[in-house]
Amino acid sequence: MTIMVDFNSKYSVETELVRVEGNQDQYNASSVPIYQSATFRQNRLDEMGKFDYTRSGNPTRTALQVHLAKLMKAKHCFVTSNGMSALDMILKTCKAGSHIVAGDDLYGGSDRLLNLNIATYGFHVSNVDTCDLAAFEAVLRPDTALVLIESPTNPLIKICDVRAIVKIVREKAKNAVLVMDNTMLSPILCNPLDFGFDIVYESATKFLSGHHDMMGGAIAMRSDELAKAVFFNINACGAGLAPFESFLLLRGIKTMGIRVERAQQNAIELAKFLKSKGFSVNFPGLDPNCKSTVIFNSFARGPGAVMSIHTGSVELSKTLVESTELFEISVSFGSVESLISMPAYMSHASIKKEVRDQRGLPEDLIRISVGIEDIEDLKADFENAITIAKFKKL
Repeated sequence: MTIMVDFNSKYSVETELVRVEGNQDQYNASSVPIYQSATFRQNRLDEMGKFDYTRSGNPTRTALQVHLAKLMKAKHCFVTSNGMSALDMILKTCKAGSHIVAGDDLYGGSDRLLNLNIATYGFHVSNVDTCDLAAFEAVLRPDTALVLIESPTNPLIKICDVRAIVKIVREKAKNAVLVMDNTMLSPILCNPLDFGFDIVYESATKFLSGHHDMMGGAIAMRSDELAKAVFFNINACGAGLAPFESFLLLRGIKTMGIRVERAQQNAIELAKFLKSKGFSVNFPGLDPNCKSTVIFNSFARGPGAVMSIHTGSVELSKTLVESTELFEISVSFGSVESLISMPAYMSHASIKKEVRDQRGLPEDLIRISVGIEDIEDLKADFENAITIAKFKKL
């Protein structure tokens, strides 16, 4: 499947991925150089150059941010040390005591950070099933400061109607900043700013980088006012991405088109295979007649490469996870390697069990991030794990 995005450009996204227009190297290096310098010499006391201190700005980081702004269809983009620092810089734009509405199926680290802000800054957080539009609307208040959603959600892969969310927020909480975590899809498959979101952020550690050799976060927006506030926080806290990591991310982005396309093709095949084995599979678009598929297709250009499955047994799930050889047990996703985990014991273990139960996050849930390996090898690996489980009579 060829992935195309309208950037109001004569080029397709695959071409735009490799055209780094923010490269202003004095020697015209084809690859953006690593400016591994903490400080930059000034000509005079009253003649400051474009860069002075890497915490505030660096040529490698700037080239990356210009590149990402183009891909995320934004006016401004900032890169931070990791995905959680990206969310933290966004939350820090809210005043103490602010009311925040957030999905009830968020990445565990996001939930933990929100709880930290409750304790530290007195935030009032309303967690709600964002797929239930009536319930979502009910928790909004005229003074709601920020709305945070994921779609698909992590790890249940629930689909909420992002266009309807925007409409409801603009009517019920006009001053709220609408934020979407787009890590699951990446700019290849979704551009939330096009639908009216104020801020989109991603863990660049995932699909943007794709090789799990660096950590980073990306924050994009079109508002000058929001950009000023977010940059102030990044500069004040020293959360900007380091030069070497910026270089690695620039390199990873260039291959994102072919990586996501191959991983997505594999994921579609693996989802069908696992469903044929009797597992309950959460994956966008698996059932073309499902209402959630219609909603998903209204804002996304493909299902991505992350899914989750229910086995009905914690012991069966553990056996499957530990019996696969090609699927590395890891808390992350979006890499060229296929990864597998059990969220209740790993990425979402920081959420108390009673809260997980209340939100419908089962203990037996397996999350799978499909990589770019040969699909027949991946299916055979799972088939072998299933055979081992049957041998154990699970």
